[in-house]
This record gives sequence, structure tokens and C-alpha cells, in this order.
Amino acid sequence: MRSGAKVAMVGGVFAVVVGGVGYGAYNVLDGLNGGGDDGTNSRSASAEVKTGPVTAAEIDDTAKKFLKAWASGDATVASQLTNNATEAEPALSGYRESAHVTDAVITPGPAVGTKVPYTVKATVSFEGKSKPWSYSSELTVVRGLTTGRPLVEWAPAVIHPQLTAGASLKTGEASTPSIEAVDHNGRALTKEKYPSLGPILDALRDKYGEKAGGTAGIETWIESENADGPDKTLLTLTKGRPGKLQTTLDANAQAAAETAVKKFSQASVVAVRPSTGAIRAVANNPATGFNTAMQGKQAPGSTMKIVTAALLIEKGLASANQKIECPPTAMYMGRTFKNLDDFSIPDGTLTTSFARSCNTAFIKLIDDTKDDAALAKEARDVFGIGLNWQTGVVTSDGSVPEATGGEAAAQYIGQGTIQMNALTMASITATAKNGTFRQPILVDRDLDGRPIATASRSLSPSASQQVTDMMRQTASWGTGKAAMASVGGDKGAKTGSAEVDGQATSNSWFTGFSNDLAAAAVVQSGGHGGDAAGPVVAAVLRAGS
Repeated sequence: MRSGAKVAMVGGVFAVVVGGVGYGAYNVLDGLNGGGDDGTNSRSASAEVKTGPVTAAEIDDTAKKFLKAWASGDATVASQLTNNATEAEPALSGYRESAHVTDAVITPGPAVGTKVPYTVKATVSFEGKSKPWSYSSELTVVRGLTTGRPLVEWAPAVIHPQLTAGASLKTGEASTPSIEAVDHNGRALTKEKYPSLGPILDALRDKYGEKAGGTAGIETWIESENADGPDKTLLTLTKGRPGKLQTTLDANAQAAAETAVKKFSQASVVAVRPSTGAIRAVANNPATGFNTAMQGKQAPGSTMKIVTAALLIEKGLASANQKIECPPTAMYMGRTFKNLDDFSIPDGTLTTSFARSCNTAFIKLIDDTKDDAALAKEARDVFGIGLNWQTGVVTSDGSVPEATGGEAAAQYIGQGTIQMNALTMASITATAKNGTFRQPILVDRDLDGRPIATASRSLSPSASQQVTDMMRQTASWGTGKAAMASVGGDKGAKTGSAEVDGQATSNSWFTGFSNDLAAAAVVQSGGHGGDAAGPVVAAVLRAGS
């Protein structure tokens, strides 16, 4: 396909232009109505079905025909050039009928393998209001499984890169007024300045737009396939009056979080104020799409030892200064556990094993609890894990299922069936520091009167003091020393790494506190906790403490 080719829709009717000359000089539908791979209008019944990879010529020809058909406004023909006409046709039709695109110029770029990128410069019009709209997307050409024809691999992203299965493009009066989100000090929070807040601000608008007192404008948006999910605004034709919505976020901490996660391809971080539960920062890389920081579900590695240590202390099975055995390996119920590089700690204490992240020391104490469900109870009753948190947006509140045998042992060191994310680990650290669980919140509960989760009891004062002292030692001379060196004030930390199936390198986890701020981060395939996630947490603590 020549880079100079353009597909234009004028006055609601598409036409194709190459170098300024219209394809209208001949039938743009040639070869599209059931034609063969050679572009003819019929195929011999005995013709052999082609196999193997699509060729460069087939990629060029198929992409060109698809864009011509789409540009001509013939969704039926365009859909037949895809490998899923049933789903493609309504989406292609909706581009004009529901999204109200009245003209567009599509400029393809050179193919890269089987992918053909292109840019779209369009105009959206609704009830006398019009506005330009530009974006880029791409299509992929594949060989049909049954026909052998080269076809466009259908995906909603062919229409728009952020469109997903089940969602649709709409233009009209917005279902909810826009919001002007501000931090706890009244500073403006926009998705342009803080990209990670994009999905969160969309969710807040969807839930609180009317309560914030604004009026709706005319917009183009992606309507979520999930009735409870937020719509995503793509273009604003006319602005309504936004309602002002105060959040608990802190602009300084948020800015630091956005910068810190960008250093890694897959990273997330959350900061929480221990004394109140106020969420001060949420950031993800990538910034758009799934909110991993608050909805992720992964094993947290040795950061979970905060809860395990609290359990052992509250049961009287160990104390911070008590001598604890830390051998290179330990076996429980036929399952062998080991320390990193098979290290051991002669004559160590619980604090030493915590600060250096000795797995075997914690494994060897499991039998003494006399209760396989003890860790699950501690996590729920003291740290508020799994209590249906109502933060203001959708979250995953962590899970510590009851387990037995070797699976229960794995949970003690944050492996196995435990599921956490940056939000829940930041909250666990905040609870250890504060002594009482304060459910994280993103907007004040007075806005909607939603119920706020409360744990059934506080952490015992002795356990709270001992756990936070062990975290202080971890930050001072343990595995968190390097990462926390630049953080001032009263500070503590815990590192962790968690192996994930299919990954060559473990996930890096880190959680810490500085004064009245707790933060946690996870970096996918980041290795050991202090290596990658540690600096992310430190950056947020420095900015927000």
C-alpha cells in the first residue's frame, strides 16, 4: 500500500483518494463480494485453498480493499473482508450511525510484517455541533482458516485503539456531567498531567458526576461493555459545567508516583495515610487500561511477612528479640522451602530473619500455631483484607484463603494462593504502623454515605510496636537499606519477591512507611524487592511525607 493513499468520507459518504484522484473512476467494490484471492469475482469450486503465511502483496491488497469498503460506508462488504463478519459489521456501521462521524481521512503507513498502521483525521457532528477528531490505529492481515483468503483479523481496536470487545463508540449528550477533580489541597488533577489517573477519573465521574453538581455536555465516548464500568470520553464537542470533586490524593505524591513507575514496563504503586486511610497516590505503567495498582491479584512474596510476624507475636510464639532458627532450607508437609542463595543466619532473632527476609525461620514456626486458618483470620480480623472495601472506585481488597499443608506454609511467606496488589500491601503497612485498620478511601464517605469497612479488632500495641520496629531495622540495615537511604523521618520497610508461572524473573515487591505515609509497589519481572520496587516506593515517600 502506498503511503500516499488516503481514504476519505465526505458529507457522510465515503470516497477513496490516491494522490488527489478519486477511485470513483471505477467500482470500489471490485473483488469484494465473495471474490477470490486473485481479486476476481468468482472462485472455481475445485480451486485449492491457500495455506501458509500471507504474502506482502496479499497484505497490501487486503488492507486496501478493507479500507476502501469501510471508507465507502459499506459495513457489510468491509465486514466480509474480516475473519469475524458477525462482530465487525455492527461496529463498522456504528462508526457513522452511533459515533456520528461525518467525514474522515484515513492515511495508511507502510506495512510492518502483517500489520498495517494508519492515522484517522475525522469530524464528529451531532445536533449542529462539530469537532475534529484524530487518532491512530492498525490492522493485521491473516489467512482465513477455512477459505484460505487473506482477511483482516477483526478486533474492535481496528476502529479505535481503545475500543474493546463488547464496548461501542457513541456520540451524544453525556450520561453524566464531567468533573473537576482536585487533591486534598484543592489542586487540579487531570489525566493529561497525571496519566495514571485517567481510568480512575473516568470511574469517579461515572459514579459521582451528578453528585458533584455539574451539567452534561456533548461528547464522543466508549460505552463500557460492563454496566458497572465507567465510560471513557474520547472527544468533547461542547463542554458542560463540570462539578468539583475533592479527592484524598496529593498532587506532589501523585507526580512522584507517575515519574517513578515510568522507569519500568509493568509497575504500580499506591500510597496511603495510616492515620486516616486516605489514598495519596495511585500510579500504573502502562497508565491506561487495567488499574493494576488497585485491582491486581498477585502473590506478594515476603512483604506478607508483616502479617505473619504480627500473627506469631500475637500468639506468643515469637518476639522481635527472640532467637529464631534460620537454616538454608526447611521442609513442611513434604514441601521444601529455601532462602535466597541458600543463606542461613546463625544465632539470629526474629528481627534478623525479618530484616534479611529469611523464609525458613517463618516456615519452622507454622506447626506452633495449631491452626491452619490462623493467617487468614489475622489478615481479615486485624488487617481488613477481603472486607469489601468501598474506596470510591472498584478495587480488589486482597485474598488470603484458608489453606492446609504445604499450601498453608507457602502463604506464610507470601506465596501460594494469596492475592494482593499495591493498594492492599500499602494498607497492610499502614495498619501495622497505625495499629488499627483504616479502610483506604479515595473520596470522602460523606459524598455518598457508602459503608466503610472496619476490622473486628486492632493489632495489639505490643505487636504493632514490634512489627514496625522490625520494619525500621529492615530499612536501616536489612534488605530495604539501599532503597530507603534517601527517605527521611521515622521510616520502615519490607521487601519481597514472588515467582509467577511463565515469567523468567520474579516480581519485585516493596512496602514501606515514612512518618504518616505508607506506600507499596510491585514491578513485574523486577527481580528482588529492593532492586526495582524499592526505589519506586522511596520516591513516593520522599514526595509525600
